[in-house]
Amino acid sequence: MALQLSRAAVARTVPFAAFMILLVVRGELPADGSWGGIDPRWVYGLAVLVVGAALAWFWREYGELVPQTLPSGSEAALGIGVGIAVGGLWVVLDAPWMRIGEPSASFVPTDAAGALIWPLIVLRWIGATLLVPVMEELFWRSFLMRWLQSPQFEAVVPQRIGLKAIVLSTFVFMLAHTLWLAAVIAGLAYAWLYVRTGKLWVPILAHAVTNGLLGIWVVRTQQWAFW
Repeated sequence: MALQLSRAAVARTVPFAAFMILLVVRGELPADGSWGGIDPRWVYGLAVLVVGAALAWFWREYGELVPQTLPSGSEAALGIGVGIAVGGLWVVLDAPWMRIGEPSASFVPTDAAGALIWPLIVLRWIGATLLVPVMEELFWRSFLMRWLQSPQFEAVVPQRIGLKAIVLSTFVFMLAHTLWLAAVIAGLAYAWLYVRTGKLWVPILAHAVTNGLLGIWVVRTQQWAFW
């Protein structure tokens, strides 16, 4: 029997699926642009456009993102604090045993002379900071974590999500990242924020802070493997 996804499930999975498909495409294109003269780094720009359009198309389906669900001052402070902590841990939890394979699609925004290509950097930072947190939290926390609790996930109140759903969703989240230990900590931290506050905006904010700070650190240190 085929799996039937509700419109709410589709709205939370399609943007994520589109992003992952374009990530695979970017990883498969030759870095030297020998395939049709396409620089694979600019495929990230296509991903930003496609995922952004998908989120806009389904926006009315995201009841947890209406203005009434914005975090309070204390909740925002908590999200920012967690985001900073996760970002700080992410860049130190990179020992060989803390890695799973290699990044599937490298992103080095420099030209042949080693100079920074700022349009690529800005595009990457905006996508990672403003778009990816919304897309990923809608998929990992709003959909998958609640769906693991009950197939009728829309009826699941975040505060009622059990440990099994949190652990399983975090495990899958880990598999999507190269730095597995950092991903486990991040996944558990964002899940905890969602369950504790009942507001998806709080882990979105934390995720955005983590990615934003990580992007700044990567550009300053040119440790491109973290991107």
